[in-house]
Amino acid sequence: MRYVVIGAGAVGGSVGGRLAQAGREVVLVARGRHLDELAGHGLRLLVPEGESRHRLPVVDGPGPLGELRADDVLLLAVKTQDTVTALETWADVPVAGGGTAAQRLPLVSLQNGVESGRLALRRFRHVYGVCVWLPSAFVEPGVVSAAGSPLTGILHFGRLPHGTDDTARRIAADLADARFEAPVVPDVARWQYAKLLGNLGNAVEAVSGRLADEAGQALYARVRAEGERVLDAAGIAYTSAEEQHAARGDKVTLQPLDGAPRGGGSSWQSLARGTGTIETDYLNGEIVLLGRLHGVPTPLNELLQRLAGRFAREHRAAGSMPVAELVRRADEAERR
Repeated sequence: MRYVVIGAGAVGGSVGGRLAQAGREVVLVARGRHLDELAGHGLRLLVPEGESRHRLPVVDGPGPLGELRADDVLLLAVKTQDTVTALETWADVPVAGGGTAAQRLPLVSLQNGVESGRLALRRFRHVYGVCVWLPSAFVEPGVVSAAGSPLTGILHFGRLPHGTDDTARRIAADLADARFEAPVVPDVARWQYAKLLGNLGNAVEAVSGRLADEAGQALYARVRAEGERVLDAAGIAYTSAEEQHAARGDKVTLQPLDGAPRGGGSSWQSLARGTGTIETDYLNGEIVLLGRLHGVPTPLNELLQRLAGRFAREHRAAGSMPVAELVRRADEAERR
């Protein structure tokens, strides 16, 4: 199979680079300066065992590829706010032998949250969800890092909305050869919703910095509890902390990397890079939506959704609001 990585940033670049190391055929899709660096100098992948460079085919969209191959796998790794554009771009691309990408090819969502899978199912017949447990970062154009060891990441994998098949198992086997653990599960959404609860803290980190002190951790606990109340009211299953720990253990431990200073998570990285957008509408915003649908108040997640969106639009510095101020606003939001 050939892997077409749509969005070769932190997650996509790390997965694509590791697959290339394992001898799999990979095409990277990127834009802007990142595209230029990848095309001119290759992908620099920083990992615990050292740096590697991969000169891979790089395109800005499907045009240069012509017809897609019948054995292509589309790995969708853009942020959720860019999903619709990506799906529209790739859905109608012809595939050798007849039909289109949306009709024939597997599309794998390597994304946070649950919305991208739903969006993909509107257009693509064969959609696979992944619970992405992969500490990675976009260091600079042309360079990504993945600091996990001994495994680079754990990617619970399955069809959407549910089920497994031979395609999932073949992709998972390739990922296993590329230093990932990729358990194929019939209920991948249950793992994704559990990851969503963890991702609710991304906005806290993006706005007020790392959750290193007691105040930040206590606020995240309140935000997560609100999210759990919403999922419970909606009747949505999610894996427990105990089940997640049993599956992950110490298989992915962060290691310091030369040339890759430790930053924050995906939302923090969006603010640090000044992209102007952030995925909070599909993380905290998912809880807000479900809360409104099921009659559960979500003042904390509403606050974080609003603040993180404002930080992105106004290009405010990541982590620039003191955590005491964020806690004050959270307390006020809950009293209203």
